[in-house]
Amino acid sequence: VQLVESGGGSVQAGGSLRLSCTASGYTLSTYCLGWFRQTPGKGREGVATTGSDGRVSYADSVKGRFTISRDSAKTTLYLQMNSLKPEDTAMYYCAARTDLLCPPQWPPIPAHFGIWGQGTQVTVSS
Repeated sequence: VQLVESGGGSVQAGGSLRLSCTASGYTLSTYCLGWFRQTPGKGREGVATTGSDGRVSYADSVKGRFTISRDSAKTTLYLQMNSLKPEDTAMYYCAARTDLLCPPQWPPIPAHFGIWGQGTQVTVSS
């Protein structure tokens, strides 16, 4: 079980990026999936989650700007990021937990996600 992120990079404020998280050798359809981000000196914070029921949740700071989704083959998780701000600069990680549904409470707890990708850097300049 391995997750691999891609799609990070440098962009100016107001720009867009789409992050991808691909699972090798298995589908993601039976997992609660999430995107987290981390800046130096801080813990990982939840950005968005999605369960196998299609329910999605977002951090208040990204609502209306970011969209989490899965592809129809259930092998790739996406994070579409629009109207990016300098404060969105962070290392972004995808993660999975072996539950069909994501807990309704926010924020998600990183320690409850047992599978992590290696991260992809997003840098937003003003």
